[in-house]
Amino acid sequence: MRVEFGVLGAVIARNGAGDPLPLKGPRHRAVLARLVVAHRRVVPVARLVEDLWDEPPADAVGAVRTFVSDLRRAVEPDRPPRTPPRLLVTEGPGYALRVPKDDVDAWRFEAVLDGLGDAGPDRVADRLAEALGWWRGPAFADFGDERWLRTERSRLTELRLHAVERRAEARIGLGDAAGAVPDLDAHVAEHPWREEGWRLLALALYRSARQADALSVLRRARGMLHEHLGVDPGPRLRRLEEDVLRHAGHLDPDAPSAVDLVWSRATAAYESSLAARARTRLESTAGLMRDLAVTGGGGLESARRHRVAAVAAAEQLGDPELTARVIGLYDVPAVWTRSDDPEQARWLVGAAERTLRLLPSGGHDATRCRLLATVAVESRGVLPVDGTVDGAVDGLVDGPVEGAVSGASARPLLAARHAEEIARRLDDASLLAFALNGTFMQTFRRTGLAARRDDVGAELVALSARHQLVRYEVLGHLVRVQARSAVADLTGADRHAAAADALAARHDLPLVAVFTTWYRALRTAMTGPPAAALDGYEEAARCLPGSGMPGLRGGLLPLALLSVRLRHGEPVVTDRDADWGPYEPWVRPVLLVGEGRVEEAGEALRAAPAPPRDLMSEAMWCLVARAAVAVGDRDVMARARAELAPAASEQGGAGSGLITLGPVADHLDMLASA
Repeated sequence: MRVEFGVLGAVIARNGAGDPLPLKGPRHRAVLARLVVAHRRVVPVARLVEDLWDEPPADAVGAVRTFVSDLRRAVEPDRPPRTPPRLLVTEGPGYALRVPKDDVDAWRFEAVLDGLGDAGPDRVADRLAEALGWWRGPAFADFGDERWLRTERSRLTELRLHAVERRAEARIGLGDAAGAVPDLDAHVAEHPWREEGWRLLALALYRSARQADALSVLRRARGMLHEHLGVDPGPRLRRLEEDVLRHAGHLDPDAPSAVDLVWSRATAAYESSLAARARTRLESTAGLMRDLAVTGGGGLESARRHRVAAVAAAEQLGDPELTARVIGLYDVPAVWTRSDDPEQARWLVGAAERTLRLLPSGGHDATRCRLLATVAVESRGVLPVDGTVDGAVDGLVDGPVEGAVSGASARPLLAARHAEEIARRLDDASLLAFALNGTFMQTFRRTGLAARRDDVGAELVALSARHQLVRYEVLGHLVRVQARSAVADLTGADRHAAAADALAARHDLPLVAVFTTWYRALRTAMTGPPAAALDGYEEAARCLPGSGMPGLRGGLLPLALLSVRLRHGEPVVTDRDADWGPYEPWVRPVLLVGEGRVEEAGEALRAAPAPPRDLMSEAMWCLVARAAVAVGDRDVMARARAELAPAASEQGGAGSGLITLGPVADHLDMLASA
């Protein structure tokens, strides 16, 4: 029976009829993938153990042998007993996958590319169309960033990108320029650093009688390369732009002249020297993104987007020290605990953790500190919560790693601690400020930690003032605005808000006003009549559009207006069109109670997840408490009481610097009475 193995996507095996074979669990697939990566060479059992486990179990060797036996039964089900296997063979100290090249899609793909040589465009277009169709997704798609896989995955990815470009070039040469445009457009959108992709797209557009679009693409390429890498287009792109402008004859489908061939070879040699320049430019780009992020909404959004692109480009160069510098340079102070782009934040955390593992041992302490601080800051608001709001009350007592946080979920907290330790040991003020930002983001393991955050803010203010770290000095003042509001020290909060505004005015930091304006609306809500509070929040909401902070903006105004009405015992007005954003699960039961739909409110309450551990945690638990009392759910009341108890001396939600539902003690009394 013929068996075909696939790794251009998830790892699979199929019989001759095309039916999938049962490969069992992820470690079975990992063994098979590792043997594919070895390209028919023997992989010793000891190496398989090392690659499959970070901390091998005592019976790891036996487990590997079991995985191999299971794989052999799957891929050779009809092999008679005591007959040597012919596909997955034992040789010397290990195992090898001994199958023809055509029976592994990655090997077959590479063989097609090698076999094309100087083939004409007809053959190139046909063979590469078929070969690219073998890709079902990223290579080895069901595996993460395993060390043994990185080089092979990167190599296959590069081969695929080259194949896409060569096929497009062949189609253009065959007169199908218009047909090549959609694939090339998608190609440069996904891989904007590849100049050859931009060149081919512009050429295809030109040969499709779209000169204006071709020029637009070339200018986009120029702008992207200059803005993100700080480099000018290479000679081939520059010359193409000139040729398009003057309708150069050689852009016609005719064969190029000898002069053109000499030029192409010379420019290709020149472009090979750009890689070293790109490394320096990537670091410069990261620094520019850091400065752009504090300029306002559009700048912040652009900085986030381009930061990911710069880090991805650095990773592709395969230099972990460069990648670490590109990641760590973006030390933009962060005060809000809900990420503006959670997927992007998770990707950045993954990149930072991958880079930490790849850094050479010994030295690089400052670089490690920045990577650890990045993990801590970008992991904001991701501390684990216990299921739904009616879950068991556990993990509330501090343990060795801080309360309920342990295992993989403890990594951000431990990263913050380690970053702070390194920065203090190095006595580096800028590193310490960045590390303290990470510490701040990890002070939400439970409610009632406003005093701890106040200490962090006070150190940030003092440290930054001594060393002229203006942005971190502003951060320290904003942290103290939040912390002083939590304990109803409005005089102290006023002082820090004024200091933040003064620094922002002197140093052109427009986003600061978003937080200080909302603080003043909160102040009115805590001290003034309901009408003034409602007006204050409506006014504050006008500074949110264009701020570039969707993580802050989403659902905030409706929540603020609801908080005023609840505090003052006013009827809850249900706005059917209101966007409650991330707060909807905890707001909905309260709204249903207000409409008299108590049974539905109880169902919604029991289905609600436990609120995230962030600046809004106390506010959300106060909403849970109110709804639980209204529907008479004693289990949820008990959970809410346990969660809110550490914050008994604080104002519910005021630690956000944005809203409040009143004293937490009042909610605890209400729960106790109920």
